[in-house]
Amino acid sequence: MAFGITMLIVAILCGVATIREIKRRNFLAFGFAGLSLLVFGWFSIMTIFVSGSPAG
Repeated sequence: MAFGITMLIVAILCGVATIREIKRRNFLAFGFAGLSLLVFGWFSIMTIFVSGSPAG
């Protein structure tokens, strides 16, 4: 569960970087930050979802 929360914090930081880089018009960094946001966000949400649900 702690690993999922850590990845969620990383995803939030990637979201901040995505917004910052689009304002600076740095499209390569925007692409990497956006892709990182999608990957880390999906991974953190799925990790929290799987480890938070009971093994039924």
